[in-house]
Amino acid sequence: MGTASSLVSPGGEVIEDGYGGDGGEACEIPVEVKPKARLLRSSFRRGPRVIGASFKSTGSVDLEYAAEYERLRKEYEIFRVSKNNEVASMQRKEAKLDEENKRLRAELQALQKTYQKILREKEAALEAKYQAMERAVTVEHDRDKVKRQFKIFRETKEKEIQDLLRAKRDLEAKLQQLQSQGIYVYSPNGSDSDDNQTTVTAGGTQCEYWTGGVLGSEPSMGSMMQLQQTFRGPEFAHSLIDVEGPFANVSRDDWDAAVASLLQVSPHVPQALWSNTVRCYLISTQDTKAELDIFIKKHSSELRQMCECLGHFYLNVYFPEETAASYITERKQEIEKSSVCVLLLKSTVTSSVIEDCEEAFVRNLDGHSLVLYLRTEGDGGLTEPIRQLLEKVNTADKAAKVKVVDHSGLAEDGANLIYTQLKKVIKQELLGFEGADADSKDAVVDEGHEEDSGDVLWDLHDEQEQIESYQQACNSTASQLGFQKYIDRLNDMIAAPPPTPPLLVSGGPGSGKSLLLSKWVELQQKQSPNSLFLYHFVGRPLSTSSEPVLIIKRLTVKLLQHFWSLSGLTMDPSKTLEEFPRWLERLSARHQGNIIIIIDSIDQIHQAERHMKWLIDPLPVNVRVVVSVNVETCPQAWRLWPTLHLDPLSPREVKSVVTAECQSMGLKLTKDQEKKLERHCRSASTCNASYVTLLARMIASDRCDLSLEKSLEQCLLCQDSMSLYRLALNMTLRSLSTDTERRVMKEMLCLVFASHNGVSESEILDFFPELELPVLSFLLHRLNRLCITTLRCGLVTFQHLQACEAVRLEFLSGGSSSASYREKLIHYFSQQLSQDRVTWRVADELPWLLQQQEEQTKLQLCLLNLFVSQNLYKRGHFSELLAYWQHVGKDKSSMATEYFDSLKNYEKSCESEEDMTKLANLYETLGRFLKDLGLPSQAVAPLHRSLEIRETALDPDHPSVARSLHQLAGVYVKWKKYGNAEQLYKQALEISENAFGAEHPSVARELESLAVLYQKQNKYEQAEKLKKRSVKIRQKTARQKGHMYGFTLLRRRALQLEELTLGKDSADSAKTLNELGVLYYLQNNLDAAKVFLTRSLEMRQRVFGPDHPDCAQSLNNLAALHTERREYETAEDMYERALEIRKKALSPDHPSLAYTLKHLAMLYKRRGKLEKAVPLYELSLEIREKSFGPKHPSVATALVNLAVIYCQLKKHSEALPLYERALKVYENSLGRSHPRVGETLKNLAVLSFERGDFERAAELYKRAMEIKEAEPSLVCGNAPSRHSSSGDTFSVKGPAPLPHAPR
Repeated sequence: MGTASSLVSPGGEVIEDGYGGDGGEACEIPVEVKPKARLLRSSFRRGPRVIGASFKSTGSVDLEYAAEYERLRKEYEIFRVSKNNEVASMQRKEAKLDEENKRLRAELQALQKTYQKILREKEAALEAKYQAMERAVTVEHDRDKVKRQFKIFRETKEKEIQDLLRAKRDLEAKLQQLQSQGIYVYSPNGSDSDDNQTTVTAGGTQCEYWTGGVLGSEPSMGSMMQLQQTFRGPEFAHSLIDVEGPFANVSRDDWDAAVASLLQVSPHVPQALWSNTVRCYLISTQDTKAELDIFIKKHSSELRQMCECLGHFYLNVYFPEETAASYITERKQEIEKSSVCVLLLKSTVTSSVIEDCEEAFVRNLDGHSLVLYLRTEGDGGLTEPIRQLLEKVNTADKAAKVKVVDHSGLAEDGANLIYTQLKKVIKQELLGFEGADADSKDAVVDEGHEEDSGDVLWDLHDEQEQIESYQQACNSTASQLGFQKYIDRLNDMIAAPPPTPPLLVSGGPGSGKSLLLSKWVELQQKQSPNSLFLYHFVGRPLSTSSEPVLIIKRLTVKLLQHFWSLSGLTMDPSKTLEEFPRWLERLSARHQGNIIIIIDSIDQIHQAERHMKWLIDPLPVNVRVVVSVNVETCPQAWRLWPTLHLDPLSPREVKSVVTAECQSMGLKLTKDQEKKLERHCRSASTCNASYVTLLARMIASDRCDLSLEKSLEQCLLCQDSMSLYRLALNMTLRSLSTDTERRVMKEMLCLVFASHNGVSESEILDFFPELELPVLSFLLHRLNRLCITTLRCGLVTFQHLQACEAVRLEFLSGGSSSASYREKLIHYFSQQLSQDRVTWRVADELPWLLQQQEEQTKLQLCLLNLFVSQNLYKRGHFSELLAYWQHVGKDKSSMATEYFDSLKNYEKSCESEEDMTKLANLYETLGRFLKDLGLPSQAVAPLHRSLEIRETALDPDHPSVARSLHQLAGVYVKWKKYGNAEQLYKQALEISENAFGAEHPSVARELESLAVLYQKQNKYEQAEKLKKRSVKIRQKTARQKGHMYGFTLLRRRALQLEELTLGKDSADSAKTLNELGVLYYLQNNLDAAKVFLTRSLEMRQRVFGPDHPDCAQSLNNLAALHTERREYETAEDMYERALEIRKKALSPDHPSLAYTLKHLAMLYKRRGKLEKAVPLYELSLEIREKSFGPKHPSVATALVNLAVIYCQLKKHSEALPLYERALKVYENSLGRSHPRVGETLKNLAVLSFERGDFERAAELYKRAMEIKEAEPSLVCGNAPSRHSSSGDTFSVKGPAPLPHAPR
């Protein structure tokens, strides 16, 4: 009872004290126990003392104190143990931290050692860097010193060379004087024979140089072999006055290399076509309205289809008499742009007909082809107005350029005659397919394209679009825009020492970036002829010109024009982007000057940063890149490049632009109006080049429709280019006279907006049958004047992105209704597709439109039209074709399967030979496509099938079979089955040689492929021999076929410089005119050649007199040109005049005299005047014997020529000794195994056979065949041609037409 250590609960259970446990756990406390403090306080209560209770109360208090003490002691113990545990835990943590500290200290020491090591390495690297920089400075200094020394040396040597040339000319003049006095000096090297040609090119390749003025030999038509044949060409300066040749300042090696490499791939853009369109300007009166209507209704569609199949547009341009007076300006512009003008006359003429006739047939005679249709009555008489008009035309037509169609029958027959003549003019004069008929046009295009560029797939339309974009920018007026300061800064940046990052030309929309770059390129090309300029102008987004793969491919092909072969060019889009920097580096190492690449509006390219990654990489030392961007859309990574920013125009420049535009329209502003313009054009948006130009043109153009003051006020309300463009659209609408014309204009611009690349004029007329061409011409001229639309490659497109955006906002409700116009375009091109008219326009537009409309099913059906895919692939739009298939959701393998199944279905419907030929072409295209796609296993089947069809439907030796073999061999090369590939290449080579001759581009292509194959097999010696022969063929082909536009421009510029310094009439100017005529002649531009050669002759007659030998040279060249045009009477007259001059001026045995004799004799022979040709050949033989001696090979050539004539005259007994003598000369001078010996033996064998001596004929023929078989093989060396090289020997059979270089 007296202790507090335990208490008894009301239930009788003992409750342990909470502090008695060892674990210190709290026990359950009974609720009914009173607090101890209550007990303690109750012991000290005051009150009456109870007897016997004192001792008991004191003991209770002591017990309470003892319990409290015990409790506190236990709490202390618990607290002490807890703290001891905490101290122990802290000690353990301290020990652990000490260990971690030791480890970190060790790591810190290691890092300090590493840092010291790196610091020492950095110091060493900096020291090495400084030393390298010092060495670089020293090297740069030495290089500059060497360059200065070389410059001094070069200038010194050039001066010495010029002095020597002047001395040479003086000596030649003295020599001429001596000859005129009867003293003659000859050198065997002065012969006009080709036996002494130069044989070295830039690459060390043995080849023939341009031969000396061969008119062109005739191919052998019978059993007699033709001994000598080269390319056709007029005389190249064989008079002693001009023996240094037409290109005295150009090394022959450099010339050969440049012609063959630079120009072997460049596409031939016909110069007679304005913007890829055959524009036929028709001038007719009421008397000939019937012929005109029949021609337009019946024959125009045929001409259009022919031109579209050849990749061009066709457009009839006709202004009816009743409305012609309202379109004076448009008529003049259309005549300037026309490709051919047709004048239809009968008895009466009107004033508009006379105006058009004088403009087209009198003042602008050389700008286009001309056809005159004259319908005569039964009596054949002409009315006085017609007679006077014809006299004007005849007086102006000194070159007999006008083709006259004289007809007196029915109007329908007259329309047929007009159609026939136009078709001939278009194909031969405008498009350059000489001798090609209508049925073979496709084959000519396809094969000619492949021959020119091998396996390189090139789109002529893309190239022409770029050329026209550049030319349009260059023709703009930039002098008032103050660009000279920017041009100077561009020159300084380009001249900065390498390495140089790309140069950024930035500015706002319409600030004139494209205009600046084009003007700068134009100036740089004149000032730096050694620099290579590659430019690309990007059009609006999503157009073909903004396709990154096509851009890089075009630049790559432009670069590869400077290589001998294009076999390494890939068609894979991803690889095209990857390989461009490598090609750039390779070419830059070989190019002597700078390579400057200009890309305008590069920010309009889709994902430009990703596709143009090569710009970030270091460029080669002689490569400069200039790109232009809008300030707002320039990628951030490019902003670190050197930048040239175009500032807004100054008030002075604004005034000059406005004044120039107003003066061009005969308008002058008042001072108040000028001040208004000056105050208005002060903000950034109103003083850029685009805004100011458009503002000036709107003010000047609308002076007739509104008062000038009102027009100016409307324009000044527009605060930016976009609003000004929208005002220009509305002003153009108001200028039209009818609601129909306004509706047509709106819908036409909406169609242009909705299309891929634009819409052609003929397509616009198809869309709007109610639209007449005069109205369309006025409308397009108006829109072009207001900088809204332009024509590029025959397509109406927007001049500026802001014009495109203005059309979207004004006419398309912000673009929401553009889908309906795409549907119209889809319907139009789908109709052409259903009619089996797959032109390049259908292939360009229809798949793209279907892709934009998200019509995947129709897109797949369109792609499975094999001719659409073939058109895209053959024009190099490889990446577009792949993108369409990816959009459909097909991978490469499934796409190949789809194509193959489609071809199988198409094959079931093929029955005729023409269908089988098309089928073989489709199989070949599919095989090439799959091979380029990296699917050689799937490419084999279509290529094999193409080969089978061609061998069956055509012939095993047909040239098309060689193409199939070539493609199959390419697949085997990818598989590294070189033995199979070599066998196929050799078969293709043999077929090509048999079909085209040993010097055809197809033969060169096979030789190049074999050379590459041998290189892969490490057979370098054989590869080198084949390569040399291929180069030789390429050079000769380039010389024959021409495509020499770059060099022609250089020569024209040289002529302009000479005329500026020496005056119009001078010997040097006349000589340069003659050379220009020769260049144009070699590129088959006979009209231009005739102009320059005629000018040269007239100038020489004025300078030297009509009897000078140089005049004879010009006459000789003009005679060659007329012979080429089959104008034999004129050619004969000119040859006879040249012969007469040379007989008077030169000695009787002069080589140039022999040259004229030779070609006049050839002409006599061609015209069947064999009796007149014999004495000329005899005299030529006599001259050669005196000049070179009786044992010279050229004498043997003349002997064979004379023998051929005797054989044709059936004088076999006189021909026999000549052949025998020629054979002896050839054997003694060239060796008994020379090909000429074999050819002479073959001719002798035929002669013996005709005389009845069969035994001797067999013996001679056997020996000739032994020599032929002993010729070097194709693989081991250069197989000599079966034609010799001097080109003045004929076949014994009848005359044949002149050979034409394949187009």
